[in-house]
Amino acid sequence: MLSAPPSSSRAGYLFAVGAYVLWGFLPAYFLLLPPSGPFEVVAFRVIMSLIFSVLLLTITRGWRPFLALLRDRRTALLMLAAAGAIYVNWQTFVFGALTGHVIESSLGYFINPIVTVLLGVLVLREKVRLPQWIALGIAAAAILVIAIGYGTVPWIALILAFSFGFYGLVKRIVGPKVDAVGGLTLETAWLTPLAIVQLVLVAALGGGIQFGQNGVGHVVAMLAAGVATTVPLLLFAAGARRIPLVALGMTQFLAPVLQFLFGWLVLREAMPLERWIGFALVWVALVVLMADMIVAARPPRRSTLERV
Repeated sequence: MLSAPPSSSRAGYLFAVGAYVLWGFLPAYFLLLPPSGPFEVVAFRVIMSLIFSVLLLTITRGWRPFLALLRDRRTALLMLAAAGAIYVNWQTFVFGALTGHVIESSLGYFINPIVTVLLGVLVLREKVRLPQWIALGIAAAAILVIAIGYGTVPWIALILAFSFGFYGLVKRIVGPKVDAVGGLTLETAWLTPLAIVQLVLVAALGGGIQFGQNGVGHVVAMLAAGVATTVPLLLFAAGARRIPLVALGMTQFLAPVLQFLFGWLVLREAMPLERWIGFALVWVALVVLMADMIVAARPPRRSTLERV
């Protein structure tokens, strides 16, 4: 008889699923924010995330480890690189959500695990198993099919995949020295001067700031951008500490699946045959990759002599 998983594991699955479900519905949230454009939305997202993170640091009494993080120059500079990557990711994602490219954005997060393998090879010099090479090849063919079908490279998907892949790579390098709240606080602190400049440029060149000009609901939605950013991150961090990496990897596809369904069924974005073929190839590549992860994660079978 299979025993029930411990309560900490059950909670971990709930946290992880909650995080990816919230990320899956982010495009719907951003569609509440027009007439604010992508640059205004991301600037507010950065600033409000910093404010919310500082509040959480105060509530959780996390200022001492955060100040220790600031004194670690190497880690602080690595977090600057992470901030740059997540800024590119956020800006591209919001642009995709507000310009009718939600399905292409979901493609970026479908291929992100494959990009992660590629970055591990190129940057960390990790060895690649044969199934991983097969998954990389199938994913490359999928991108080629989509590019030929549309007459253009799916830039939004590729930028999202590589920016989040690089972000994850930096997080992997800094390891447990940086907790979720402290990391997001430092990242958004690095980005806040850029966000302020961005708002000034939007006001001067983009027709004016829309915040405060479109009713109370719009103001509340813009101010809540920090909560919408931070809450799923905290849920993800809580889940990652409680469940195995393979299980966490399986749950990560909830977000792009929800984004894909939202773009296809709700927003009625086009899905011609070429895009279906490309997505199908990506999904095959992911099946190969996840099967390899499951096999690699199994403990080696002991021989009969070892079991005696």
